[in-house]
Amino acid sequence: MAAKKVEAYCVKCKAKKVMKDAKAITMKNGRPATSGVCPDCGCKMFRIGKA
Repeated sequence: MAAKKVEAYCVKCKAKKVMKDAKAITMKNGRPATSGVCPDCGCKMFRIGKA
């Protein structure tokens, strides 16, 4: 299974980037989200909604 390329905003780099190690998760309220890491600075990235 290939990983999907999901774009998210990196707060530290102040730019949209493609997430590294993107994982589909479910938040506490039941909504879907995607969590990953910035490929340049290594900060956590997060995007709400289906990937």
